[in-house]
Amino acid sequence: MNVLVCVKRVPETGGRVTLTADARDIDTRYLGFTVSPHEECAAEEAVRLIEANGGSSTVLTLGPEAASDQLRAAMAIGIDRAILLETDGQDWDPVATAAAIVAAIQAEAAAGVSYDLLLFGNEAADSGDFQVGIRVALALGLPCISGVKSLEINDGVATARREAGGGWDVFEVPLPAVVAVREGINLPRYPSVPGRLRAKKKEIERIVPTAPAAGLTGPAKIRLRLPAETEGRVEVLGTGAEAAPAVVDVLVRIGILSA
Repeated sequence: MNVLVCVKRVPETGGRVTLTADARDIDTRYLGFTVSPHEECAAEEAVRLIEANGGSSTVLTLGPEAASDQLRAAMAIGIDRAILLETDGQDWDPVATAAAIVAAIQAEAAAGVSYDLLLFGNEAADSGDFQVGIRVALALGLPCISGVKSLEINDGVATARREAGGGWDVFEVPLPAVVAVREGINLPRYPSVPGRLRAKKKEIERIVPTAPAAGLTGPAKIRLRLPAETEGRVEVLGTGAEAAPAVVDVLVRIGILSA
């Protein structure tokens, strides 16, 4: 089995976001970067599937040269090879991103490399897009299942389960297929020191995708705007047993307890 997992480089959650002077981009000078949590689970799922079924795995991302750090992190947990669709660092919308991934997959197929399973995160942590995996599946004519929290591969068939109203939706699709997984499908492992050393020595294959022509993929971005910040206040009610009456008074005031 050959598995391709597509990941996205995103700012670390909890970082303070600031904009560039023209308000058209996020100022990344003071931000750390990581892989979207859903896609961390997708990479872990790829490793587990290969461990269980045999075969090989590839991780792919679209982004600047710095995104090679995220590819090496995936190789450090057991992904076999990596492909960077190298850009100048500008944001690509979901339409352009999906088109670049499709072109890379088709180029791989022309070179004799085919994939049985394409794994995506259910959505990106920064933009919240749910589109890329679905667009890739549509362009390649493959079945697609999103929101997956359990995945098994048996005899060329993928069995995927998705939470639905207190129960589960269960899907069976023949391979090749596209599956978008949700955080919680597994617990991603931490890269080991030997794994990081091995990943550091591996080559990252680079492809320069064709940038989309301005205005052809949808509305143009004019500027970004940060949401208004809200202030919070902390009040210390006391310490030890003497704080109990004050806690009760607060619970009464907010309606949890009756007077």
